[in-house]
Amino acid sequence: MKFITVENAAAILPAANRILVFGCSGSGKSTLSRKLCDLFDLPYLSMDKEFFWLPGWKMRERGEIRRRIGEAVEHERWLMDGTSPGTMDLRVPRTDLAIWFRPPRWRSLWGVYSRVWKSYGIVRPEMAEGCPEHWPEWNFLTYIWNFERREVPEIEEKFSTYGPDVPVLVLKSHKDSNRLLEISSRAR
Repeated sequence: MKFITVENAAAILPAANRILVFGCSGSGKSTLSRKLCDLFDLPYLSMDKEFFWLPGWKMRERGEIRRRIGEAVEHERWLMDGTSPGTMDLRVPRTDLAIWFRPPRWRSLWGVYSRVWKSYGIVRPEMAEGCPEHWPEWNFLTYIWNFERREVPEIEEKFSTYGPDVPVLVLKSHKDSNRLLEISSRAR
């Protein structure tokens, strides 16, 4: 992977047409994604909303998910918010800049519970219609707890295979995210 600094990412952002924002659930991906889309006038594609979920928290069929993602990445400009290592073969080769959220797992768990507290029963803007926020199930919490151990090796392998030259910014905190936004806003 080709890791870069916040300063390097801020320099790349104005010319980046396709940005991939990924990482553990609850880490802050969607918040930063929406702000970057506003700042750089990029179309926002939430993987949860656009590809994965149907009303009533029903998952789309895998072939349909891949077809929809394949069509979306062909567009000239986008910011795609979501992890899904199994679809990185479609997304990474078209990516100009990747932003990887890697906070401590307690921070992601806090993010999920904070989100539920603020949005319980409401469909968040980055979710599909008919998918209101609810209390996290045990398997979702386990996914977050084990994200680094279970998901990261596949993410690294996919980047090695499909995008070894794609610049990757790793953000470990909201402070890092805010710094990226601050530098990017000044540079515009």
